[in-house]
Amino acid sequence: MHVEKFFSAADLQEIEAAVRGAEKQTSGEIVPYAVSRSDHYETAAWKGATLGAFAVVVAAGAARYLGDVWGVPSLGWVMLPALLGGAVGYVAGAVIRPIKLALTGATKVEHRVRQRAAAAFLENEVFRTRGRTGVLIFLSLYERRVVVLGDSGINARVRQQEWDAIVAGIVEGIRAGYPGRALAGAIARCGELLERHEVKIAADDTDELPDQLQLREE
Repeated sequence: MHVEKFFSAADLQEIEAAVRGAEKQTSGEIVPYAVSRSDHYETAAWKGATLGAFAVVVAAGAARYLGDVWGVPSLGWVMLPALLGGAVGYVAGAVIRPIKLALTGATKVEHRVRQRAAAAFLENEVFRTRGRTGVLIFLSLYERRVVVLGDSGINARVRQQEWDAIVAGIVEGIRAGYPGRALAGAIARCGELLERHEVKIAADDTDELPDQLQLREE
């Protein structure tokens, strides 16, 4: 999934306008960030190869002995199915998204997405705002995961359940086919949330972080 094709030009404009609008009411700095994927999960292909080889060998063995097939050497019943099953399993684990993620495991996928979100937080220096009031909204398209990370000045006031509600809104909007609108709406809700928790805008407030959606093809 190409991240630069996922959002239209109109989406990018709507998201940037939402960031600017949200930051007019609060000293919070909101950074939207999207990557095509958080990892390539190479081990999934080898797991698929192993499982595929085993499954086809077992099936071939059952067919030979239960079906009473004659004329094929025993070695052929082992080697050829193993090669075929391994090849099919490898390709399935390398290419087919649901199979790749299932073979990787939900826990590892979640861990890799959060690691990549943390790296994006550092990469964009979301921590360098004057009041430690930066917020990263991170989307990983391949995994279909959203992570919201607030800096210390934000997390001291906002509960995790409130971030979770914003994440749920983004996911629902993307599933409905409106990624730009979903992200822009989440940004607006972030601004309202920060304002409600009295992350007040200072008289000399400046725009400390980029307003544009940051896109990374990985």
